[in-house]
Amino acid sequence: MTTISGPDAARTVAGHLCLGSAPDSWGVWFPEDERQVHFTRFLDELAQAGYRWLELGPYGYLPTDPERLAEEVGSRGLSVSGGTTFGALHRPDEWPAMLAEVRRVARLAAASGAHHLVFIPPMFRDEKTGAFTEEPTLTPDQWRALTAAADELGKILLEEHDVRLVVHPHADSHIQTQPAIERLLDGTDSRYVNLCLDTGHVAYGGGDAVDLIRRYGERMGYVHIKQMDPDVLVQVATENLGFGEAVRRGVCVEPPAGVPNPADVIAELSTLDAELFVIVEQDLYPCEPDVPLPIARRTRDYLAGQGLSGTSRPRTHPHH
Repeated sequence: MTTISGPDAARTVAGHLCLGSAPDSWGVWFPEDERQVHFTRFLDELAQAGYRWLELGPYGYLPTDPERLAEEVGSRGLSVSGGTTFGALHRPDEWPAMLAEVRRVARLAAASGAHHLVFIPPMFRDEKTGAFTEEPTLTPDQWRALTAAADELGKILLEEHDVRLVVHPHADSHIQTQPAIERLLDGTDSRYVNLCLDTGHVAYGGGDAVDLIRRYGERMGYVHIKQMDPDVLVQVATENLGFGEAVRRGVCVEPPAGVPNPADVIAELSTLDAELFVIVEQDLYPCEPDVPLPIARRTRDYLAGQGLSGTSRPRTHPHH
């Protein structure tokens, strides 16, 4: 694919990168929490901000009955890009329960017309207290278990639901640093496992999203676009903060502030011969109810100016 630079670049990008958002950008981390807005307000404001695509967020936040979900989403002119789930691939004893939960989310995503499942590994620090709940590095045996389980899970999802597994690096998780992300990709089968490139979490872990796109372009299955405040990242390192505290200090910022530079990420994604969802995420939990909508509008306007549109539906990545 020819790389185009200059004023025409933004127009070429729009055709194959499709913009959406997620409950995360409205301060939603949990299926139920008194500090979160009701799902109807989230959906109303998502549409008001000009988005047409959404990721489902924590299972149970939005309606889990497929017909009701379709009504709530469709009545606002919205469509679903993917589902979201959590699980510990490195813990074989948890496989049966995890698989049952992942299948439940995959069924809902597939019933909504979505073909992606964003899989988030567990954090080894408590979200609310920052206390360590697990060793921060995996043993070689745990890595072997993780990559084998990822391949098996991806194969099941593809064969049962036509849903593609995209693994999401996350702060305070075992898939956080760039070496860990590369180890995951190098150790798994691209037919069954690909990456949800979360640009903010990659930066949080000290990695380089643009470098990952360049070297693992064919493994980019889905994108979360997010920026981190470099000053807060310094506080995280010097004070050994947990991610929950970092969020409370405002580590997630709206574009074009923060790292990585979203324009650089979009420019690099535009060189890929792939059609991808690019989902806006700005971790805001907890936040006042009136905070998210103005941020969502400004973010959408900025990203639209970079060539990201939310109108077309990406075809499946040709590699998958």
